[in-house]
Amino acid sequence: MRIAFLSWRDLTHPEGGGAERYAQTVCAGLAAGGHDVTFLCAAHQDAPADEILDGYRILRAGSRTSVYPQAFRRLRALERADGPFDAVVDVQNGLPFASPLATRTPVIVLSHHVHREQWPVVFNPAIARTGWFLESRVAPRLYRGRQYVTVSCRSRDEMVGLGIDGGAISVIHNGTDLPTRSSGPRSTDPTVVVLGRLVPHKRVEAAVDAVQALRHRVPGLRLRVIGAGYWHDEIAAHAEAVGAADIVDVLGYVDEATKHRELAAAWVSLAPSLKEGWGLNVVEAAAHGVPTVAFHGAGGLSESVQDGVTGLLAHDMDQFVAHTHRLLVDDDLRDEMGEASLLHAARFSWEETIDRWEHLLAYVAGGGAPLAEIDRDLRRGGATPVGAHRAPHRHVGHRRSHRSSRPTQEHVHA
Repeated sequence: MRIAFLSWRDLTHPEGGGAERYAQTVCAGLAAGGHDVTFLCAAHQDAPADEILDGYRILRAGSRTSVYPQAFRRLRALERADGPFDAVVDVQNGLPFASPLATRTPVIVLSHHVHREQWPVVFNPAIARTGWFLESRVAPRLYRGRQYVTVSCRSRDEMVGLGIDGGAISVIHNGTDLPTRSSGPRSTDPTVVVLGRLVPHKRVEAAVDAVQALRHRVPGLRLRVIGAGYWHDEIAAHAEAVGAADIVDVLGYVDEATKHRELAAAWVSLAPSLKEGWGLNVVEAAAHGVPTVAFHGAGGLSESVQDGVTGLLAHDMDQFVAHTHRLLVDDDLRDEMGEASLLHAARFSWEETIDRWEHLLAYVAGGGAPLAEIDRDLRRGGATPVGAHRAPHRHVGHRRSHRSSRPTQEHVHA
C-alpha cells in the first residue's frame, strides 16, 4: 500500500513526544513490511525538509500552525504527481488537518485523546475557546463517516461524548519496548521518577510537591525527572521555590540506555499528567517492575495503570501524596505491584500494534466501512487488587524486602 501520515510534528521536534513515537513506530513497521509510507509534519531547526528514516519518507514544512495548510497542499501535490494514496492517516492532536477536503483517498483519523483540559492550560482563553470549538464541534462533522483509531477505551468514550460514532472507533494500543537484559540495580535509596515531555499539562510540579511533602517521612527520598521540553526551567524554579531543589533532579533529555537505567533504579513512577491517551511512560516503567501513581480522570492513565494491581490512582492531590507514601514504605505491596507491572507490560508489543494497523489500513483502503475493534488486552478488567487478600503490611522502613528482585523477562513470557 501507499500510505500518507499527517502529523503536526515528528520525534525530532523539540516538542515531540509519545504521540509522535506511536505514529513513527507504526510508519517504520509498515515500511519494513514493504509499504510506501510518507510522513508529513512541521519543519523545525536542524531537521531536513526531506528525509528517509527507517524506510519511510519524512517531508517537513510549516510551523506549529502553518503545518496544517502546508500538509494539506503537499498531500494534494503528491497525489497529482504520483497518483492517489491507498490510505491517509490524519493524526488529530486537537486540530484537524481537514484531509477529506484534500483527497478522495480513504482517511483514518488517529486521535490519542480529547484535549478539553489541555486547551486552557497551554493557550490564552481566546485561542483555547477557538481550538476546543474546532476539536469538539467542527472536526466530528468534518470526519463523519470516517474510520477513527484511538489508543484506549477511555479516549474512545470521550470521543463518543463529542458525537463521534462509537461504531467507527477502533482501539489500537501503544506497544512497549521490553528491556532485553537488566538495565541496572534498584536504588538503595527511596527514588521516584517522572518520565515524559516537560510541558505544563504534564503537571510535573505535582510530583515535586509530593516529594517535598514526604521528605521528612521518607528519609533519603529523591525525585528524578526525565524528559525534554520548554517547561524545564519552570519545573526547576518551582522545586527551588518550594524548597525541594536539593532532592529533585531535573535531568532533561537522556539517551535510551540512561532512561532505562533510571527506570530500573526507581522505586515508584509518578504520572501527574492532566490527560493522556494511554500512558506509554507508565508501561515503560512497568517493564522494569516499577508501579505508578497517577490520577483518576486523566484519560488512558486509568487503563495503563491498573488501579490496585500495577499502581494506584488518586482522586486529588492529598490522595496522590498518600498513595506515593504508601508505595514507598510498604515493601511487600510495592514488590507485588512491581511483579504485576512486569506481567502487564509484557502484554503490549509494537509488533502487535503494527500488525493491527496493517490489517486496518488494508481493510479501509479496500473500501471497508468503519468498524469498532477493541484490543483484547484493553477489554480485560476485574483484576484483583494486589494485597486484597492479605493482612495489612505494618513495616514502614525503607529496606528492600527479600522478594524485591524482579522476575527475568524469560519468566514474564513463560
